[in-house]
Amino acid sequence: MARLRLTGFLRCRTLAEADRIAPYLDDHIRLTGAEPGCLEFEVLRSAADPTCFAVSETYADAEALRAHQDRTAGTIWAKVTAGIPRDYTVTEIGGEAGK
Repeated sequence: MARLRLTGFLRCRTLAEADRIAPYLDDHIRLTGAEPGCLEFEVLRSAADPTCFAVSETYADAEALRAHQDRTAGTIWAKVTAGIPRDYTVTEIGGEAGK
C-alpha cells in the first residue's frame, strides 16, 4: 500500500493574518501527529517570508489522509485558516519498503 506525502505552502496574504493563525499551530501539529496513520506532520513558518508556512505531511495511506481532512474540517484551525490560500501537492511515495 502506497504512503501519501503532502507538501506545499500555506500562504497568508498579510503579516497580520500570519500572526493571527500562528498561536493555533502548535495544537494543530500536536493533534494531527496523534492521528492514526499520520507518519509525519511538520509546518514551519518561513524566516525569509513570515507570511508563508511550509507544510510537509506523510500518511500511511489515502484513508489516513482522508481521516485527517475529515477531522480537521471542524476544528479551530480550519476556522482561523479559512480562506487562506494553500498550494499543496500530494504524491505517492511507494509501498512498504524494507518489508
